[in-house]
Amino acid sequence: MRSRIIMSMLTGVILLGSTVLGSGTARADASLSLSSASSSSASASGSASESASASASVEVPAEFGTDWHDPLTAAPPVTRPHGKSCRVTLAEAQFRDFTPYRGSYTPPDGCGDRWSKVVLRLDGKVKGRQFDRLGYLHVGGVEIFRTSTPEPSPDGIEWSVEKDVTRYADTFRSARDVEMLIGNVVDDTYTGVIDVKVTLTFYEGRPAATAPDRVLTLADGPGGTTLTTPRNSERVVAEVYATGSGGGCEEYWYLTVPATAPYSCRSDEGPYREVQVEVDGQPAGIAAPFPTVWTGGWSNPFLWYVVPGPRAFDIKPIEYDLTPFAGILNDGRPHRVEVSVVGVSAGQSGWSTPVNVLVWQDPGKSVVGGGLLSHEPGELTDSATYTPGTEHRVDTEGGHRLTVAGYLDTSHGRVRTTVTRALANTSAHRWTDGETVDGLAATWTDEESVTVDGRGPARTTRTHRTYTMNGTTTLGADDRLRTVLTLGDRADSVTTRNGRRTSWSRLDDTYTGDATFTVNVPRDQRQAVGTTSERYRLYGSGGCYDRRLTTRQGVLTGDHGGC
Repeated sequence: MRSRIIMSMLTGVILLGSTVLGSGTARADASLSLSSASSSSASASGSASESASASASVEVPAEFGTDWHDPLTAAPPVTRPHGKSCRVTLAEAQFRDFTPYRGSYTPPDGCGDRWSKVVLRLDGKVKGRQFDRLGYLHVGGVEIFRTSTPEPSPDGIEWSVEKDVTRYADTFRSARDVEMLIGNVVDDTYTGVIDVKVTLTFYEGRPAATAPDRVLTLADGPGGTTLTTPRNSERVVAEVYATGSGGGCEEYWYLTVPATAPYSCRSDEGPYREVQVEVDGQPAGIAAPFPTVWTGGWSNPFLWYVVPGPRAFDIKPIEYDLTPFAGILNDGRPHRVEVSVVGVSAGQSGWSTPVNVLVWQDPGKSVVGGGLLSHEPGELTDSATYTPGTEHRVDTEGGHRLTVAGYLDTSHGRVRTTVTRALANTSAHRWTDGETVDGLAATWTDEESVTVDGRGPARTTRTHRTYTMNGTTTLGADDRLRTVLTLGDRADSVTTRNGRRTSWSRLDDTYTGDATFTVNVPRDQRQAVGTTSERYRLYGSGGCYDRRLTTRQGVLTGDHGGC
């Protein structure tokens, strides 16, 4: 049981390269399925009366049985503009192994080549027995979507995920190759074939002013990966789809301990992780990775049958504002851009970090010059202290700070951009011999400030991100395994101009779960019980959204919304 207590069931997947809408099951009220939006789409019209009706009409099985409610999340739907739209099928495949789907994309016919919004939708279904799996979708080499899958019921589940992909509009304006993979294993034991269809819906209209002009990928060269930007770039943002995965200990990096501690997942320096971007060997961006928990995580799939953990089905990229380096990048030559994960032991695999680069160009100048004004990398701190005892303990404290400033001489004058990012992580990991009790309380903060000074009064956007994980798995003498877990994804953002607030937002996405089952027995003898909930709150100058879901034994028992 040493590794079984904490390990997810997601195995053997190394990634190369939103919103979840439940579609309902035979046991669930169909009206509820229409209201089950996840972090990227669908109607959010569920109500308490609907959920009361559904729970009353459904007999809750002693086990989770052979069928349960289709996956859904409480996150808001993708908003869609009115007017003409065109739909293109991007990929349609069944995944049985690690063979990628390869196809082609042709721009939509009838909606022009400029769009007010582009929405991706994945519809998936799987039945039988299967682990959770990870997947990616590339168009013209650009990673536009990364996801994981739910674990199926024997009778089968269906789910949908939607994501706003308007930022990749430049990629969609010409014919491209398409590659998609959800790595899978199908044999006599693991029978679930993952069947998916992915579409893009284009909404004709004026493009958003915030959309980038170009979407670039890195090129492989003799000195590593390189980037060549247009010479008139005036804003440059890198996005990294960073995930620890692959079935090894980096899938649970937040639980690793120093090599001196007696635990099943060890790392030379402990659990502190940081995703860094370097430009020509200089640190250009730092960020805390999100501690994603997949749908087999914490050794207890009964936690995830209906509601996944935050971001599990729509894995968001980390964004780095590289505009201070634009003056250097604009010289027309390739520049070395590298991504690394701090804290990973030498030779240890398990992280995937594909990169896209979004570029906004100056329409009034063919060449925009500039330079780096200051570069202040702080000292990285990383301390993991092991304390032996009846209950072993590792206490971790880590952090880092980076400030970079640069200028550009644009067609509208000199513009200075200053980016400051500060990271911090604290955690307390405790476990007993044999790991029959295994618990973690951890917090990650990622604070970012971006100031643009030059176009009128200076504009500053400050974002404070906080990720939390607090849980314990216990294996009793009666072979009953219980997991109690709370996950938090929070962010506060405010933009000021000339000292006055112009916009603000606050996000709080909290998942809680408590599930127990008997291990080392056939499925029909597990006597599983589980309750889960998710509350997603988003409010600010753009309005508000508030929705809460509750489940019991795989049945949706509550769906409450409103501000």
